[in-house]
Amino acid sequence: MIMRDYFNIVLLGAPGSGKGTQANLLKQRYHLEHVSTGDLYRKEIASGSPIGTMAKRFIDNGHLCPDELTLDLLYHHCTSFKNVRGFLLDGVPRTLEQAKMMEGIGYHHIIPVKLAIYIEVDEKEIVDRLAKRAILLKRTDDTHHVILQRILNYENQTKPLIAHYSAQNKLMKVNGLQSVEEVFLNICEILDRIMSTAG
Repeated sequence: MIMRDYFNIVLLGAPGSGKGTQANLLKQRYHLEHVSTGDLYRKEIASGSPIGTMAKRFIDNGHLCPDELTLDLLYHHCTSFKNVRGFLLDGVPRTLEQAKMMEGIGYHHIIPVKLAIYIEVDEKEIVDRLAKRAILLKRTDDTHHVILQRILNYENQTKPLIAHYSAQNKLMKVNGLQSVEEVFLNICEILDRIMSTAG
């Protein structure tokens, strides 16, 4: 079943690139819902729901949740909204396989994507930002080694999505080394242009 033709935007970028910050700003301006699959899973686990119980088993054993479980969770969350323009998808699709499944390849629902915004930040800046964030949030588990591993995981799993959405003419790149305000203005320019032609 195809999800309603929402204006769904995929936010791409390495950990620490500012996706969450931009999502909060964009949500307010464009009346879009920010959806983080990580947040959805945490909510399900806290509630003790069947999906949460299943997800906890995978997470506790150090495994990623299966793609189908993640996309089912996303689909049911998004279709529960009645009056919303679209969704800012943060953390999904995480892999090329998930992106193809969202297009209906090997999956029973279609979750349409209108646009992918890639917040581009170089590796040195990412390492610096994550190290500062770890100190600020007192995240002792975010060691230099762990940070490098997270970046490597992103490179291997998520970066192919950039080529995927670029081939579909859905990718827009934004320089993430600018200030939060400048990044936001750049994204707004892109969205205002595209939304005006999309109607």
